[in-house]
Formats: sequence, C-alpha cells, structure tokens
Amino acid sequence: MPSLRKILPPVLLILFFWQASSAQKLLIPMDLTQTDHLKAYGITYWALTKGAKSDWLLNYRGGSFMLDYTDEFAAECRIRGVMFEQIDGARAAKIYAEVQSEESNTDVVRLEKPPRIAVYTPPGYKPWDDAVTLVMEYAEVKYEKLWDEEVLQDKLKDYDWLHVHHEDFTGQYSKFFAAFGSQPWYIQQVTLLQNTARKLGYSKVSELKKAVVEKIREYVQGGGFMFSMCRGTDSFDIALAAKNTDICEEVYDGDPADPDCQQKLDFSRTFAFENFTLSQNPYDVVLSDIDMGPTMIAQPQNDYFTLFDFSAKYDPVPTMLSQCHVNVIRGYVGQTTSFRKSLIKKYVTIMGEREGTQEVKYMHATIGRGTFTWYTGHDPEDYQHAVGDPPTDLSLHKNSPGYRLILNNILFPAAKKKKQKT
Repeated sequence: MPSLRKILPPVLLILFFWQASSAQKLLIPMDLTQTDHLKAYGITYWALTKGAKSDWLLNYRGGSFMLDYTDEFAAECRIRGVMFEQIDGARAAKIYAEVQSEESNTDVVRLEKPPRIAVYTPPGYKPWDDAVTLVMEYAEVKYEKLWDEEVLQDKLKDYDWLHVHHEDFTGQYSKFFAAFGSQPWYIQQVTLLQNTARKLGYSKVSELKKAVVEKIREYVQGGGFMFSMCRGTDSFDIALAAKNTDICEEVYDGDPADPDCQQKLDFSRTFAFENFTLSQNPYDVVLSDIDMGPTMIAQPQNDYFTLFDFSAKYDPVPTMLSQCHVNVIRGYVGQTTSFRKSLIKKYVTIMGEREGTQEVKYMHATIGRGTFTWYTGHDPEDYQHAVGDPPTDLSLHKNSPGYRLILNNILFPAAKKKKQKT
C-alpha cells in the first residue's frame, strides 16, 4: 500500500503541495478532540460516495482525515455531530509537509472510492446481533447482506470487502447443544441451517459450510478483503483444515466423527493457524485450543490489550488498521476470545495482544492477492454479551477505541494501492 511519496514523482509531489496550499480543506481530527469517532468514519465514507477524495493522515492526531472543503461536507459533519476544522491552504500544506517528513512516523494515504461491502449473515439476523453491522448502521455505512446461496452462486465477486458474521463454519452450531439445545432460538437456527443445506444439495450442514469456506477462500485469494470476529475466525480455519475428514459428532450431523480426524487435518490450507488440536467433546463449547478463552472474566476491570506501533511509511497497511486515539484497549469476551500465539502462522502480522501472555486479539495477513483481518470477541463495549442481552447503544460509545478498529477495516479497501503480484 504506497504512500503519496511513493505514488508521485518529485515534480508532481511539489505540485500536489502547491495545490493543497491554494485550497480550503476540511480536517476531521481523530484524536481526543473528536466528538464522535465512529460517525467520523461514516462522514469519510459518505464523502467518497459523493465522488470526493480523502487523505488519511496516518498517525497524525489519531489518524485524521483531510478532504477538500465544501459547505455540504461541513453541514453534514454538523448534522452528524462530527467535529471538524476548516483550515486554509497554507496550514493544510504545513500539515502535509509535517506528515510526509522523514523524521515523523506519519504518512498520507489517499482514499479514492467507497468499498462495496457485503456481510455474510443468516437471514433474519438483526444489526445488533453482530458488532460490525451494528457499527455500520450507527456510522451510516451502506452494506448488503448475503448468505450461503449467494456465496455459492459466486456473488462475492461483486464486493470489495466481506465481513463474516460469527458463524460456526464447522457445522457444530457453535457447540451450543448442551447449554441451549432445548431453546426455541437454537432449534430454529438448526432447522434453518439444515433446510438450507438440503435446498443447496448437501446432506449435512458441515458439508455446506465446507463449500462456503472454499468460496470465501477463493474470494480472498482473488483479491477480496475479508474481516471477521469471534467464532467466524477460528471456525473458518478449522473448516478449511478439515476438508477431507468429518469432525462432527452424531449429535450435530447424524453420524460419528472420523476417529482419525485430528491426524487428517491439513494445516497447509488454513489462513492463520497451524498445529492446533480439536476439542472432540461434543458438549464442550470449545472448538479447539486456538481459543484461549476468557482468562480475565473474574477481573474484567484488569482486562486490556495493546496495539502494536507500526511504521507508517514502511508498514502502511497494519498502520491503517491500527489507527486509534489510544493504544491500550479494554478487553471483552466472545465465543472466541483470544488467539493462541504459538499456533499462529509466521507470516501473520499481529496487531494487538495482551502483553506478557500468549493472547492475541487482532491480526492481519495477505493471502494471494487479498487479505484477511481477524479480531477476537463479540462486542467491544459489552464485556460479556449473553444470548438475549439488549443491543449496545453506540450513541453512548461514540469514541469507542474497540469499534474504531472495525471501522479502520471498512475504509482500508478504499486506499489507493499498486496491483499486487500473484
């Protein structure tokens, strides 16, 4: 992902700064002065839909945005409660020079067009069932829903960015049978999945989900951006590794698991994890030893993780994905709460972890021509979100650092980039 310095030769770079000095700019600061960080991303996305360009000032005042000033943009910021500064060309040029300075760990990335966004989610799910759809609704970012049938019909090619709802891709219904097997919502979920599998020609849900993960894998390798949280992360890799074996016990798919399924896992097919061990107890909600679980649940006030500090000029991608006004973020749990570091493949970039532990919270890597970014936990502002809990009211968490990481990912595909080699 190149900076403006790498995109523009010296003469054009001088022209760029000259043009900047002659025009009014709208600066959306993303430091502690910002009144609504989450809607600030929505304003930037909205401006892109209007044909505007935005410069993402990496590591400058919390990862601020700079746009050409228009009365329309200023009015929209006021309507949405987003703090902005109208600055003259001379000050804008000074900011650009400061951000481009070799002495500063900052840089400029041009955002060019709004990404086409898809959310993989079962029909009937509400936005508050998932943190990503919840924050996109709050930030007013447009997205479309699709599920298994659309994925198998190759509809993913119509989108730049895919969020995977916290689905259990192993076909074990998140192993909720022991705790919730008699609950109406669980029975309805299982019925929906089984009916969908039969409709699409699969005898078992696990076989349907294997086909779906293959399509998503092809999408990423072909240049798509995948983002996932909670169980949609480790279960995805487990399903990829289990392509040629049956890991589901009879209670989930009507026949026993392959007794040699652990030995038949193919770790060469996975995105992020290797050498993991399955949990073969069908009544244990744990899928494998990838997830370290909620180790701090008795002391949530002490549960924090730290973002890594990357070089904006040499590592712009993880820098973009880690933009925040703080570098220490409160932890929270989910079906998958933390990734075990020792099982993460070497090429994966770790962006957030609990210092001094094996617990990884946030990571990213390139796969083929695309990328994946995986983030643990369920809801950054609800420490232990339980089934049936009310949705989080993001108007009470306008400056949420944890939700900012999600929105970084949504704008990431808009960044100008060179074509990657296969």
